[in-house]
Amino acid sequence: MDRVLVTGGAGFIGSNFVHHLVEHTDATITVLDKMTYAANAEALAGLPADRVRLVVGDIADETVVEPLVAEHDAVVHYAAESHNDNSLDDPSPFIRTNLLGTFTLLEAVRRAGVRFHHVSTDEVYGDLDLDDPKRFTEDTPYNPSSPYSASKAGSDHLVRAWVRSFGVRATISNCSNNYGPWQHVEKFIPRQITNVADGGRPKVYGDGLNVRDWIHTEDHSSAVLAILERGRIGETYLIGADGERSNLEVVRAILRHFGRDEDDIDFVNDRAGHDRRYAIESGKLRAELGWRPTYDDFDAGLAATIEWYLAHDGWWRRAKASTEAAYAAKGQ
Repeated sequence: MDRVLVTGGAGFIGSNFVHHLVEHTDATITVLDKMTYAANAEALAGLPADRVRLVVGDIADETVVEPLVAEHDAVVHYAAESHNDNSLDDPSPFIRTNLLGTFTLLEAVRRAGVRFHHVSTDEVYGDLDLDDPKRFTEDTPYNPSSPYSASKAGSDHLVRAWVRSFGVRATISNCSNNYGPWQHVEKFIPRQITNVADGGRPKVYGDGLNVRDWIHTEDHSSAVLAILERGRIGETYLIGADGERSNLEVVRAILRHFGRDEDDIDFVNDRAGHDRRYAIESGKLRAELGWRPTYDDFDAGLAATIEWYLAHDGWWRRAKASTEAAYAAKGQ
């Protein structure tokens, strides 16, 4: 796989994967990105021009997708509308990008005979009770709660159907919540880091007991590369780093890092349909492909992420005021 097309490669998780490919392979990489508000060309700055190029375009546009796919050996599909709150305000972009966009890519790889990896989310499984000892596995039934997670569930089903019906050489990964560099300030961890960095208070939905299974984006990238190179066609792999933390635990860790009182928190209106707990069992990925996370200490990974945001104040501040104004309008 000397030539790799990465959709959504200027976004948070996708751009980190592009960096990972540059560092760990000899592949040449094309990034296809619509460059919406969540994308950022700066995340690709400094990468070698002879190995990485950016094409601005829509994955739902067949005239853009078809010729690009035909030039490559593999497609890694990160592009997605992914913010739950936005999907509650207007589901339509999620249906277009996550369903129609994935369909358009699948048709292109089917015609070109190109290897395809589809990046999805643990949110397709719904949620778990806080006291439930179980974790999500590859056999957990789908039970999405929001327009976002429903659209991702639908895209997963499209991939499986194209594998079975048309012989597309595809794999799927469902990952837990990512954190790390270049994540937009609308997302939970960057929002809290930047609030506290500005002398404000973290904003926590509801009672703050909702649990997420956190993974550093670099570990997500290494897992996707392992699946792309060694994963069995037609298989799904769950990616997680045993990073379960409640929202309260996360914001208190951020406050401690800044030397602030751990109870210096604002509790705000809960999100509609807010899933209670996510937890990933990644045993299949580890056993079959020998993958292990590098950031197995969440506190250390969080500290590194905080330092990154402090060092990139000029980047995130451009979107901070408008993001907080949108949240304030909803009492959040």
